[in-house]
Amino acid sequence: MSRKVFVSVFANFDTEGRITPLSFKWEDDRIFEIDKITNVCKAASLKAGGAGIRYTCMVCGKQIYLFLEDNKWFVEGK
Repeated sequence: MSRKVFVSVFANFDTEGRITPLSFKWEDDRIFEIDKITNVCKAASLKAGGAGIRYTCMVCGKQIYLFLEDNKWFVEGK
């Protein structure tokens, strides 16, 4: 089973209240730019547990899920 890796997220908040994550800092302090967001929806993390707003993102050519759960951000890690 995967684990939740809590990350710091750099995001844009627009005048309509929408949050657009731009990049995140991994636990080893590397910063990953989000190339594209392909979907935003309420969903559960089937791998790590938990639920919230799921951002389907393209990062370095790979699809990842970035979750916003109770004002904390996480990704699914191994």
